[in-house]
Amino acid sequence: MINKILVSACLMGFKVRYDGSEKAQMIDQLRRWQEEQRLVIHCPELAAGLPTPRPPAEIVSGDNKTQDRIIEITGKEITEHYQLGAWLALRTAQDAGCTAALLTDGSPTCGSQFIYDGSFSGRRKSGMGVAASLLSAHGIAVFSEHNLADLIAWIDAKER
Repeated sequence: MINKILVSACLMGFKVRYDGSEKAQMIDQLRRWQEEQRLVIHCPELAAGLPTPRPPAEIVSGDNKTQDRIIEITGKEITEHYQLGAWLALRTAQDAGCTAALLTDGSPTCGSQFIYDGSFSGRRKSGMGVAASLLSAHGIAVFSEHNLADLIAWIDAKER
């Protein structure tokens, strides 16, 4: 059985990042998977209706009384947009039968190993973005673009 992979659109060369750029990682393996029709290309932020470009946003940790919020550098809270994007990513992955996701690390949506700390100073902290966390909680294996070798090994092991 072929394992489908939800992949961040920016990793495939689409200029959908907050600053209107992309993070193309089209190495031979991704090209091969795309030819096999294994990849499901998706941008949670665009699916939720956020524009490109858009102000940078970071997850601001809540205290014991409140949950985490997502705030733009302008101070505007946009948590609901990002939560919608996460649910749309999950729906897309489930509808397509994805068993894994390859997402852009650092993003408040797609970060799987680190996110920014909410201070807009460039400081990172361990953690997951809202879509990565939701996908993982629903049994979809999440990998960052920095762990492509791990995803390749995971796919190979599942398809033996």
